[in-house]
Amino acid sequence: MNKQIFVNLPVQDLNKSKQFFQALGYSFNPQFSDDTAACMVISEAIYVMLLTHPKFNSFTPLPVCDAHKSTEVMICLSCESRAQVDELVAKAKASGGGSHQAKADDHGFMYGNSFTDLDGHIWEVMYMEPSHVQ
Repeated sequence: MNKQIFVNLPVQDLNKSKQFFQALGYSFNPQFSDDTAACMVISEAIYVMLLTHPKFNSFTPLPVCDAHKSTEVMICLSCESRAQVDELVAKAKASGGGSHQAKADDHGFMYGNSFTDLDGHIWEVMYMEPSHVQ
């Protein structure tokens, strides 16, 4: 069985969040989307469920944290190049996202940067030289 991951994130405004992530190049699966949830497709195995706060709260008795004030998760996605890292961060910032760190991290074989989405969730994007992956 092929494993998949579904990351569930609470969002204040579902439509604005969808527009933000569409500007970054992501699409949504309408089969698993409605007015309370949107299934964002990252890859064939990675999905992010953007959930309104009431929908998110239907899955947990714990309160939703304010990601602008606390860190509940950092999501890291790989990119195909250093240029793609820079491009994705630039698109996020141009679409209303925020900065998470002052500058990119360059370790030679690994390069990364990050941004925050409209709800303050931290998204790290990184590229690793294929020769360093065993």
